[in-house]
Amino acid sequence: MATERPSFELAKGINGLDKIILRESRNRSAEVYLYGGHVTSWKDENGEELLHLSSKAVFKPPKPIRGGIPLCFPQFSNFGTLESHGFARNRIWEVDSSPPPLPTNSSSNAYVDLILRPSEDDLKAWPHNFEFRMRVALGSEGELTLTSRIRNTNSDGKPFTFTFAYHTYFSVSDISEVRVEGLETLDYLDNLTNRERFTEQGDAITFESETDKIYLSTPAKIAILDHEKKRTFVVRKDGLADAVVWNPWDKRSKTISDLGDEDYKHMLCVEAAAIERPITLKPGEEWKGRLELSAVPSSYSSGQLDPKKVLE
Repeated sequence: MATERPSFELAKGINGLDKIILRESRNRSAEVYLYGGHVTSWKDENGEELLHLSSKAVFKPPKPIRGGIPLCFPQFSNFGTLESHGFARNRIWEVDSSPPPLPTNSSSNAYVDLILRPSEDDLKAWPHNFEFRMRVALGSEGELTLTSRIRNTNSDGKPFTFTFAYHTYFSVSDISEVRVEGLETLDYLDNLTNRERFTEQGDAITFESETDKIYLSTPAKIAILDHEKKRTFVVRKDGLADAVVWNPWDKRSKTISDLGDEDYKHMLCVEAAAIERPITLKPGEEWKGRLELSAVPSSYSSGQLDPKKVLE
């Protein structure tokens, strides 16, 4: 269990915004902007970027940053009356210097604890007191872990309900050469047909047009196989039953002002989320949602990637 003090560097990022840099042995790194509590970079031992940041990303509050890992809280998309994806992704977070203990198996001390509390404006839009704590950690094997702890601190006795997602943008070599394993035969809501419910067919998800689906009751592990890179991303999640899979493709991309027209070819969003069954917390109760991302070499078997080795 890691008991060392966290090791991180505070630096100035784009447009003078504060950011945290985490470094692990063998050149691995991650960057987190205090604006949005937003992870914008995760690099492997070769210094290769594993997250996709939009070529037109805007680092100017109140516009959210497009790419990396935006946080959707207290509302995913338009599942409610707030602005799309809620407000956590365009608020300034603080470094949490004395967080409650968080048990961990990692020996790495490359981590930072952040905290968000509601402003007066937030309370007008969403009248609930909360503490949203998040630890971003870079493990000794290069894995990136985000652990969110959300607590109801209302003094009026009222519970609150929220939806949530880690809106992760993965960097891929060519979207048409990517497949997602682990979501076969599951039910999903298709955002392109007014969230009509379908059941996934086939043995893997591949991409040849716009995709925007919310998979329900998903497993704790999902694999994203990048044939060209011979690399597999493994998504492990806890406390997050759903998984959103999104790629805007060409036409939709042209309608998104802060996304480059060609960006869709090199990105895929696979988002660990709690959407279908919103989380309800009574005063004093806390919810925890954990995401762990790792990148491993893919093994080939007769010309095909062998995902079973990853998912075992």
